[in-house]
Amino acid sequence: MVFALVGLVVLALLGAVHRYVWRRFVGDTTAPGSRLRRAGTVAAFVLPLLSVGAMTSGRVGAPFWLQQVLAWPGFLWLACLLYLTLALLVGEVVRPVLLRVLARRDAARTGAESGTASGTPAETSGTPTDVPDEPRPRTEELVTSGPAGVSASSEAVARTASEASDPVAEPETEPAASTSAPALAPHPSRRLFVSRVVGGAAAAAGLATVGYGTYGVLRGPSVQRITVPLAKLPRAAHGFRIAVVSDIHIGPILGRAHTRRIVDTINATSPDLVAVVGDLVDGSVADLGSAAEPLAALRARHGSYFVTGNHEYFSGAEQWIDHVRELGLVPLENARVEIEGFDLAGVNDIAGETEGQGPDFGRALGDRDRGRAAVLMAHQPVVIHDAVEHGVDLQLSGHTHGGQLWPGNYLAELANPTVAGLERYGDTQLFVSRGAGAWGPPVRVGAPSDITVVELASRQA
Repeated sequence: MVFALVGLVVLALLGAVHRYVWRRFVGDTTAPGSRLRRAGTVAAFVLPLLSVGAMTSGRVGAPFWLQQVLAWPGFLWLACLLYLTLALLVGEVVRPVLLRVLARRDAARTGAESGTASGTPAETSGTPTDVPDEPRPRTEELVTSGPAGVSASSEAVARTASEASDPVAEPETEPAASTSAPALAPHPSRRLFVSRVVGGAAAAAGLATVGYGTYGVLRGPSVQRITVPLAKLPRAAHGFRIAVVSDIHIGPILGRAHTRRIVDTINATSPDLVAVVGDLVDGSVADLGSAAEPLAALRARHGSYFVTGNHEYFSGAEQWIDHVRELGLVPLENARVEIEGFDLAGVNDIAGETEGQGPDFGRALGDRDRGRAAVLMAHQPVVIHDAVEHGVDLQLSGHTHGGQLWPGNYLAELANPTVAGLERYGDTQLFVSRGAGAWGPPVRVGAPSDITVVELASRQA
């Protein structure tokens, strides 16, 4: 029931956002019945349907080729919708300012044109004494024969008498129709101009942001390096290098080429050990097994290790554990191995609790020698308090993607103790990777993908 209500709220919110985006980009900038308006209206219905299809096709068991067809436009539109909306919201601040500036400019221009049309007042405001006298017609010259002539002469005499009795009378002038200041209410053409300027700028900013973020994901992760001192690490293990990679997210968008880039990047660092910290895939072994095969080429002196993430339990965790084992990785299912100078442990992701395969810290760490340093692989940072309780020196995690799409990092902070980087909790240090791939939109903004080489340092060195 709660899930259904949340779903309805999300759908209502998406509908409202799409309506707002349509209004600003289409309704305010195109003429009714025009081709552009029709095309924009069709897109406003088709794009969200593609997004829903991209998010649900894998869960409902749609053919993999259909998942691939829907994934690119559907997920990319979600990223575009986010940044187009943010850009439009900024435009709401600019819009009234721009309208006011244009209104004042038009008012000043109208006033200037009105002054030019009425002539130069200094030359026309003089008294009749400034104008040369003109000969006045004599009364007898105005008299003509017949009734019409009498009427005309009478009017002329009356007008002449009036002028004579009021020698300083001003000549009649037409009322000035444009002397009053125009209202500041936006003119239709002015509103259209501003809507197109703001809409165009918002579209350029939003689409450029998504384009750059997509390029960053498709280019592949960069390599980061950090040094982590461990009090219990012996001198012999000083400088031990662990290549930490998480959230590769092989799926309908990021396939075999993506895996190959990551493997090549890891091997170029010449690590002593590779730690794959969950969320390797978004799909079944049948669909993505071949895309994961480049992992067999990982090279490290002490081998490569793997723990499950929450997405493995959406994709058939048991099958993937068997498959990565076939590729040469060692799955740590609530287990521990002894490495030169420290213990390496791994626990299942908490999503496995729904299948009775959740994390078991007692099994992984309960009977070990606490005089040795312990490094724990656990996909989600939220288990850090269990790690502290069991005397772990360093926990390696992922899951957060560093927020992936700004301002998503603020939401990630609400659900995770650490979003990215290294932090200390008591005697335990927690390192959270931003991940090497992307979930949903193949876009990262403000959280670039990375692979981190963690170099362990002995205080005895």
